[in-house]
Amino acid sequence: MSPAWRPTPALIRAGLASLTLAVIGVVAGRPDLLVLAAPLLVLAAGGLLHRPVRVPGTDSRLLHASLREGEGTLVRCAVTDAGDVEHAVVALTRHQHLAYQPPYGVRGVTAGPGAAAVTVDIPVSPLRWGRRAAGDGLVAATSGWAGFRSGPVELRPHTLTTLPMPGLFDTTAPTPHPIGLVGTNPARRTGDGTDFASIRPFTPGDRLRRVQWRVSLRTGALHVTSTHSEEDSSILLVVDAVADIGVGEGVHGRPSSLDVAVRAAGAVAEHYLRRGDRVGLRVLGTTQRSTVSMGAGTRHLRRVLDTLAHIVPGGDRHVDPNRMQFGLSAGTVVIVLSPMLSDEAVGATLVLAQRGLSVIVVDTLPADLDLGQDDPRLRVAWRLRSLERDALLPKVQKAGVPVVAWRGPGTLDEVLRRLGRRASLPTLVRR
Repeated sequence: MSPAWRPTPALIRAGLASLTLAVIGVVAGRPDLLVLAAPLLVLAAGGLLHRPVRVPGTDSRLLHASLREGEGTLVRCAVTDAGDVEHAVVALTRHQHLAYQPPYGVRGVTAGPGAAAVTVDIPVSPLRWGRRAAGDGLVAATSGWAGFRSGPVELRPHTLTTLPMPGLFDTTAPTPHPIGLVGTNPARRTGDGTDFASIRPFTPGDRLRRVQWRVSLRTGALHVTSTHSEEDSSILLVVDAVADIGVGEGVHGRPSSLDVAVRAAGAVAEHYLRRGDRVGLRVLGTTQRSTVSMGAGTRHLRRVLDTLAHIVPGGDRHVDPNRMQFGLSAGTVVIVLSPMLSDEAVGATLVLAQRGLSVIVVDTLPADLDLGQDDPRLRVAWRLRSLERDALLPKVQKAGVPVVAWRGPGTLDEVLRRLGRRASLPTLVRR
């Protein structure tokens, strides 16, 4: 693959055919063959007269290196020193979970006369979260009269990071253990907030806007309204990437278990970080970046989403459950997103629950699971795994950990309310 100009097969055929017909016509006295050779001779002469001199260069780039699922960008290929270029063609390599326009990723552009560069843009859209190569392929150019061709030249690949699609998630239930300073969750202690706590006698330091005039006039003593203070909470997301169950068909198709877990984790993290809470992330069973410490803000949300996009399922099956609790405060709410098909996920969940943390398991096993080919042995194997899963779930529930299926908005409402009521009860903690 060289950018140097070489004669095209069309030029070679036109030259040889016109020469052969002309010789036969002169020798055999056939003027009709000379007439047939004339157009081919004109084509060969035009190609030779427009013989290119300058060797073109090529360059390509992605206009956006990071996207959400379903969003689109352009692969822009530029052919420089294109004074002798009449037509340029780009053919991109097709990758799984990448959609091109046109679908086969091939596009040609005709250059204007005397153009310094030719730009070919091909729209591309990632259909599934993750990191993958994009923009690699071949580019070729032809001179006037299609006489000479440059290339094809190989385009270098670019890394496209696809963040999980913004999921639909919302909850109206407060977290059971707000432990911060500033937030939107009603705390147990009274303070400056919006949720009503009680009406009590006035004490020095109370604000005048808190005075309850009706009660004060009825009792003859000044009373004020007290409210619960509002604090931020700590949320730890644990994503089970030990195995990916099912076949992920992209943003417009059926999801796998890891698709549900990653998109749900991104939606939950975005919801709580927008509210001002602190969110952390742990990933089980991956050799890539697997830990994001507690943090808040928009930049921290980007770190969480980037870590989710780097997940490679089944990379590392060695999980130390005791390391999951490092750096966690006592009031952290742990949300485990897992299909509960591995001993590693169950072990980590039980260890976190035994430390007195509020743990919730979100079942990410899709209801319409696609197992791929219709193989009887595969159905039997999945039946055995389902029986093992039915044996693992009671272990988690006996430890007082609720298990709910992911259904988007409202998934955690009832569970968080129950945990809030249970927070005031004495608990047994293993030291």
